[in-house]
Amino acid sequence: MPSDSDSLPLAGVRVVEFTQLVMGPTCGMILADLGAEVIKVEPPGGDKTRTLPGSGIGLFRAFNRNKKSVVIDITTPQGQATATELAGQCDVLLENFRPGLMARHGLDYGTLSAQYPRLIYVSHKGFLPGPYEHRLALDEVVQMMGGLSYMTGPKGRPLRAGTSVNDIMGGMFGAIGVMAALRERDRTGRGQEVQSALFENCVFLSSQHMQQFAMTGEPPSPMPSRAAAWSVYDVFSLADGEQLFIGAVSDKQFVTLCHVLQRPDLAAEPAFADNASRVAVRPALLQRLGDILKDHRLGELMPKLEANGIPYAPIVRPEQLMEDPHLRASGGLAPMRTEDGGTTDVVLLPLTMDGRRPGVRMPLPGIGEHDEEILSGLPSRRTD
Repeated sequence: MPSDSDSLPLAGVRVVEFTQLVMGPTCGMILADLGAEVIKVEPPGGDKTRTLPGSGIGLFRAFNRNKKSVVIDITTPQGQATATELAGQCDVLLENFRPGLMARHGLDYGTLSAQYPRLIYVSHKGFLPGPYEHRLALDEVVQMMGGLSYMTGPKGRPLRAGTSVNDIMGGMFGAIGVMAALRERDRTGRGQEVQSALFENCVFLSSQHMQQFAMTGEPPSPMPSRAAAWSVYDVFSLADGEQLFIGAVSDKQFVTLCHVLQRPDLAAEPAFADNASRVAVRPALLQRLGDILKDHRLGELMPKLEANGIPYAPIVRPEQLMEDPHLRASGGLAPMRTEDGGTTDVVLLPLTMDGRRPGVRMPLPGIGEHDEEILSGLPSRRTD
């Protein structure tokens, strides 16, 4: 995308972001990538996400690009007054703190909307209003509650997904709500409160399995022990300890796979005549395919599968994606200058607009880097 933010779809939209960790920052990043001016409010000392250890170390860099940073202590009367003024200069306010915190500091929707009726106020929560709304939630909590962990792990061993799927999805729905509310404000002249929640996100992900039960009366089995719809749809072990997923999901693809493996005799066996027949003897079929594939090498087999239109996938680790040839060639990774002066490649939004990828326009902000630029423009700070 052009570096000039005026060419982006949300140019002219101003957002103030009171968020931390993943859910709220994801929403702000999406809006920022699409051209909004996003002002991240950090507490004195900075957002604690900046210094998380372990598996949290990459969170700040992953979800806070294209933003400006100011430091405001909203626990003090002066900070609350400053935050209120800043909200009045913005189209959108984002927050994802625990229930009641923003109200305690006079920054809740009811208080701010009375003063600024055009404000769109987005709360990212654990639960939408209802019996659970005052519970604290984490991505892993709602994965357990929302059916995802049950469906992911083997029977009796619920397993969380390997990334913060609900946090990220919650931020996405928050951004969708912002864009819908901006459109509605064009008609009505009024803002509104938008809520996005982790639990409801997760239930949305599980909705297909809920409908499966509604239609069959049979509780769905976890994915590792599900009744397969296709006979060849599994991970196989190849030579040298490599692994490859192969999905031959039609009769034509099965015949083609047998020819790629130089075993047309398999396709000719009556027991493997069609998908329903193959599913009935699936364990035996997979065993035979496994015995054949264990002598094949990944680098030799993948081009043959691709040339013949057979769905396949190597088992890729996150660090390998940094050099993925498709991501590199398609512009899915872009350099961003970090707060320490270094550079890192970041993953861009998974969309194109008129053939262009919304990209990186600004370095990752330092703590309070834009205090003077943003806060000096508040009515209480002006000297003219």
